[in-house]
Amino acid sequence: MTELDRVEVPPLSLADYEAVAGEESIAEIHALAEPLRGSRVLHVNGTKFGGGVAEILPTLVGLMRDVGLDAGWRVVPGDEAFFNVTKSIHNGLQGMDVPFDEGARRIFRDASERFARALDGAYDFVVMHDPQTVAIRALRPDAAGSWIWRCHIDLSSTNPAVWGFLRPFVEAHDAAIFTLPDYVQPDLRGPILAFIAPSIDPLSPKNVPLAPAAVAEAVARFGVDPARPLLLQVSRFDPWKDPIGVIDAYRAVKRETPAVQLALIGSMASDDPEGWRIYAEVKEHAGEDPDIAILSNLDGVGSPEVNAFQRASQVVLQKSLREGFGLTVSEALWKGVPVVAGRVGGIPMQIGRDEGGRLVSSVEETAAASLELLRDEELRRRLGAAGRERVRRFFLSTRNLRDYLALFTALRTGDRSMVPTGEAARANTA
Repeated sequence: MTELDRVEVPPLSLADYEAVAGEESIAEIHALAEPLRGSRVLHVNGTKFGGGVAEILPTLVGLMRDVGLDAGWRVVPGDEAFFNVTKSIHNGLQGMDVPFDEGARRIFRDASERFARALDGAYDFVVMHDPQTVAIRALRPDAAGSWIWRCHIDLSSTNPAVWGFLRPFVEAHDAAIFTLPDYVQPDLRGPILAFIAPSIDPLSPKNVPLAPAAVAEAVARFGVDPARPLLLQVSRFDPWKDPIGVIDAYRAVKRETPAVQLALIGSMASDDPEGWRIYAEVKEHAGEDPDIAILSNLDGVGSPEVNAFQRASQVVLQKSLREGFGLTVSEALWKGVPVVAGRVGGIPMQIGRDEGGRLVSSVEETAAASLELLRDEELRRRLGAAGRERVRRFFLSTRNLRDYLALFTALRTGDRSMVPTGEAARANTA
């Protein structure tokens, strides 16, 4: 049996993060890591590119290695049928009424059995990310180490049939990580519950500072005028991100501010076959408007280009209808750009009480908030600065690393006081 696909991770140095995270934060991480030195850690997810998990893991694994853990990253080699089923599971967990018959369950079980047989090696801590990996622990009950299921999805309104199918697999783990307590279903029994917010890497190509001339040149390459106002949404092409609603909000803004442009940037991920259908729907809805740019990684838009677009924007949108967290909110705020975003899931914890932007619940509110910010440069500056500081305090990779080390310590020692509760990140939210 072929082993799970290994993902190479470049080396990182925690010392490089001290300038943004602070000396005290770095010292705390080293203190937590020292008793765990040499621990074997494995992260497993569904794809090595596209989506937030694939962006978080290179930094998390790289920093774990730098502080002395033997950390690695593997990807399950699912086929199209499997990923179609897991996309249905994802949608069902977020409340959609999806078909989920015995045939779909059989595809999921059969693939999971292949993955379980392919998982080699012994580990002290195994972190399984999202539905694509959730069944492996139950199929390897005698495997050594502490097993953790990390849920990155908004489970506040789950489809009962889908959750009922997954629940026994979740309960087979020693711990489960959620972004918010609201995501924990009341019938979940067994795992230790930890609450850890995702994070962004301030030193990655997507987030490092760029010179204004480089920003202008990058967006101009894709037909966007850097001298005119720009609204931007960076997301997978996914119905939960509501790209159709974003276009409708832009059109309302354009009636008041004719010079405004819109860019929609998405990444086509190997574990998201639905993305192509949504991409086509978005293109059709945009029509022939020359001021709408619809771009993806297949157009040559990678992390440096996303960085440039975020810095070129006056307002970043994240009009999600469901959102486990939404890394692009923190990415924009880190660059000092205010965000107009859906009042759902993990978004309010990033924006706070109007600290970094505006929370909205409709196309009309999105348009009104965008117009407010476009018309008031001082307001944009103030919100952007407050949002950047909130991200620095709560949503950088160093905090994520610290929380994982604390959870590992709790599992190794039995000290439940070490389990992350996420209280700091939820403070002062709307």
